[in-house]
Amino acid sequence: MTCLTAHRRSLLHTSLALLLGCSALAAHAQPDAPAAAAASWPSKPVRLVAAFPPGGAVDILARGVGEVLQRETRQPFVVENRTGAGGNIGADNVAKSPADGYSILFGLDTTFTVNPLIYKSMPFRNSDLRPVMVFASQGMLVSVNPQTGIRTLEQFIARGKDKGLTLGSAGYGTPGHLAASILTHATGAKVNHVPYKGNAPAALAMLSGEVDGGVISSTAMLSHVAAGKITPLAVTTAKRNPLLPNVPSVDELGRKELQQEVLFAAWVPASMPEPLVQKIQAGFEKAMKDGALRERMRVNDMAYEGLTGDAAAQRIQALADRYRSLAQATGLKME
Repeated sequence: MTCLTAHRRSLLHTSLALLLGCSALAAHAQPDAPAAAAASWPSKPVRLVAAFPPGGAVDILARGVGEVLQRETRQPFVVENRTGAGGNIGADNVAKSPADGYSILFGLDTTFTVNPLIYKSMPFRNSDLRPVMVFASQGMLVSVNPQTGIRTLEQFIARGKDKGLTLGSAGYGTPGHLAASILTHATGAKVNHVPYKGNAPAALAMLSGEVDGGVISSTAMLSHVAAGKITPLAVTTAKRNPLLPNVPSVDELGRKELQQEVLFAAWVPASMPEPLVQKIQAGFEKAMKDGALRERMRVNDMAYEGLTGDAAAQRIQALADRYRSLAQATGLKME
């Protein structure tokens, strides 16, 4: 009986050893799942979620990048505009999407740098998403309806101090909203901020005289300036804008405190495996070498940056730190 029991134990140990050995071989034979997912990306249509309206700079960039990637990969890259709440709606959609590389957010830094300061609650956390690339930056254009009679930045500021100004923006939490707060804090001008659903409606409100002016994305204003329908006063950058060579910068006018820029970037869910993030980043880097895309960016006043990884995150964080200090000083909030 004892010999039989010992024999059974020996057989059991042998079977277990064989089973463990086979499991180890099988595990070794299986490809690394994240690496395999990265290698096959994209194998189906990819959603590029533009967090701002059609026709705006974010939408133009998303469509341009998508066209290049679609040509390179022979898979559809479909731009889906999910707009509203200063980019929160689009960002939340991607934050809650699978981290499989088939939902990518295209938006502005202000969704992550300004919105957390002014919204009582956010539908997502900044840490739910990670930037893949900061594609470009852009200054803003300070401009007015010609009927105001304002012709210079100093006249603009003086009118704000004396009678006050109504300034349109693309909505709460957008760069234009932030600009109104910067203007008030830096100059003492009284500003009535009027939010619209995008830069195009804000520009139309300025054209019609519904508002005095605004500090609006230059992309939305270039054609109106060229047609003489809008009076440009200054660009919010250190140097003049090559597309608006006759318009002074806030720096050269001695108003460096009004300097402001916006970043165009792409984000993915933070839980996305690193090999897949790197594959998407490589796709973006290749797209940015396309001459037609770079020219489209240039004529829409998007200055190429091409920052990735830690450099992209640090660029966005630097603006977040500045705006946090500004919010504390001005009480920047939803009206």
